[in-house]
Amino acid sequence: MPSCPMRSWLFAPGDSERKMAKAIDGAADIVLLDLEDAVTTENKPVARTMVQAMLASQTERRERLWVRVNPLDGPHTLADLVAIMPACPGGIMLPKASGRRDVEVLDHYLSALEVANGIAQGSTPVIALVTETAESMFHTGSYKGAPRLVAMSWGAEDLADSIGAAANRNPDGSYRFTYELARSLCLLGAASAGVAAIETIQADFRDLDGLKARAEQVRRDGFAGMLAIHPAQVDVINAAFTPGDEELAHAQMIVDLFAANPGAGAIGHEGGMLDRPHLSRARQLLRQAGQG
Repeated sequence: MPSCPMRSWLFAPGDSERKMAKAIDGAADIVLLDLEDAVTTENKPVARTMVQAMLASQTERRERLWVRVNPLDGPHTLADLVAIMPACPGGIMLPKASGRRDVEVLDHYLSALEVANGIAQGSTPVIALVTETAESMFHTGSYKGAPRLVAMSWGAEDLADSIGAAANRNPDGSYRFTYELARSLCLLGAASAGVAAIETIQADFRDLDGLKARAEQVRRDGFAGMLAIHPAQVDVINAAFTPGDEELAHAQMIVDLFAANPGAGAIGHEGGMLDRPHLSRARQLLRQAGQG
């Protein structure tokens, strides 16, 4: 698991030195240097060179600099990895993952390239995008024990394309059923695998109030962070996924109550009952905040 926080994951196109540098200089917990959707096919060779150079120039901040490579079902993944691994990226995002098998294939590639480049074997973590194709929706529960996997996220745009949908949202802007299902399957799959669930992007980067409401809601649902496409979204996401003092104090109170009553399965408190699931959630919150 990376030692840096994983609240905000900001994409930056790998063929734009200016946008990559701006993202790296910003407040995003993790910067995703993108070799996939943000880069045209003809620009991919130059983007690989630019991403490798950017990684090589940022040795002190490299842990938070990840790369989204191209999907395994296309011709570009190995070329991406061969180009960037000598510069030791902080991690890899695997798009259009169809299931655990894809993460295992990526693990084999990374292991060979780590050895070839003098990198500690197994030290490059992975986040998988797990709902971008129709097939992948049936395998979101298959990732438990997948090597290197530390997080899972989902996507609505590529999924819509995969199933031939004309739209993925209702008239009020909310996601249609299939895409809410994708979000839920990602969350459940991540919980089953014991990794962080990361919410997908909000395309309208100007709607910061909407972003705040959505980020706070998905955090309550169990997500640990969110993808971003614009630097303006980062501070909102970081704030939404950072527990407040009152929330942390309440969690610590629950932990202290059970510590004072080690044999109790449930404890009455302020007219209600606190049981072991409350304790588990409190401990998890404190761990996320670095206090547990």
